Amino acid sequence: MMAISIIATGDTLLTQRLPHTDEECLKIKRMFEASDVRLTNFELLLHDFEVSPSAVSGGTWVVARPPIIKDLKWLGFNMFSCATNHSLDWGHEGLLTTMKHLDHAECIYAGIGKNMAEACQPQYLDTPEGRVALISVCSTGKDWHIAGEQRPDVKGRPGINMLRFNSIHYLPKSDIEALKDIVNKTDVNARRMQLEREGFVKPETGFAIGNTRFEVGNTGTVTTYNQKDADRIVKAIDEAKRQADVVLVSHHVHEFKGPEKDISADFVRDFARLCIDCGAHAYIGHGPHILRGFEVYKQRPIFYSLGDFIIQNDSVERQPTEFYDIYDLDSGHTPSDAFDARSKNGTKGLAANRKAFESVIISFEVENNAIDCVKIMPITLGFKEKRSRKGRPTIANETDAVRILNDLIQLSDEYGTIIEIVDGCGYINLNAFE
Repeated sequence: MMAISIIATGDTLLTQRLPHTDEECLKIKRMFEASDVRLTNFELLLHDFEVSPSAVSGGTWVVARPPIIKDLKWLGFNMFSCATNHSLDWGHEGLLTTMKHLDHAECIYAGIGKNMAEACQPQYLDTPEGRVALISVCSTGKDWHIAGEQRPDVKGRPGINMLRFNSIHYLPKSDIEALKDIVNKTDVNARRMQLEREGFVKPETGFAIGNTRFEVGNTGTVTTYNQKDADRIVKAIDEAKRQADVVLVSHHVHEFKGPEKDISADFVRDFARLCIDCGAHAYIGHGPHILRGFEVYKQRPIFYSLGDFIIQNDSVERQPTEFYDIYDLDSGHTPSDAFDARSKNGTKGLAANRKAFESVIISFEVENNAIDCVKIMPITLGFKEKRSRKGRPTIANETDAVRILNDLIQLSDEYGTIIEIVDGCGYINLNAFE
């Protein structure tokens, strides 16, 4: 097999049209077009507000007008991972409408579908040098976001290819007994206890408060992936590696370990390595809107998060009443009023987090089933710009590039990953990890 070149980004949350004459966009376009595969995480829905919103969202009710997809294709993207925590912001109708527009634009996309078989199946891009498969997975979302299996007697449900997970919080026995005493003084757990008595939920070992589970053990929290979901995804990887030359797994996941969100939860790391064990050439993570560390596992790359590529969640054209209710605003207020209230005029949240506006683009080649080197190209997203320009990618200048790469080196240190900086780009030599 000749070398297949791949370039990938983190989250694309584009809500404004891209100016095709902008020199920074043109630089990125030229860089993308030098690769066979150009992948982004499509954290968007497409419609003209002819659909109703869900009662809850992934944070912002994300949506853009359908012509946005023309800009992303113009920029060079030819593969889209679509399973995200925003996929059902506008209900099942919003998801199906998005799929209609992606199909009309002849996009290759994965992770969403009219049923689970569609959402989980690999999607393929044929390049001059070989075929590349994409499997898109999401772990952050509501329990009703998961696509439904088709049955002989029941229609499948639209949704996402979801990898659910379980959390167990461990405490000493004395602490759990004290927790039980406190809980039993109120009705906070009455509903859970009733559902257990009536057989609507399974009793948990240990002690459960609602869906939060406690066990006796060394203090801490452990997360594990849902085995049924993992088995389904492993089957898709096996299918993909028999049908394609390269297999990519894209995973949208916000969950983290400890007080800060730059360290992935236990189940994320276990799942990433499972994907590589089963034949994936690369695991590409995104979701938390910041960078997470990179790992080399069995001489294949794991990118726990590539951060943002485009982030314009304060520029969505319209929001439903539930969004305004959060900030005690009424129908006389505008989206800008709500976005300003959320960020306290740009002083808190993502709008005030420089790390959400500094990221990387990664590229590598797969030749004869092997990857020798990963190139890491830092980008900035206009952190100090006005809202009208904020969130668009620019190749980082040398000072910003070195700072971003040094931060990534620190995040990757726990995996023993060596990243060398040369001329403002990072490089990982996978052959050094034999």
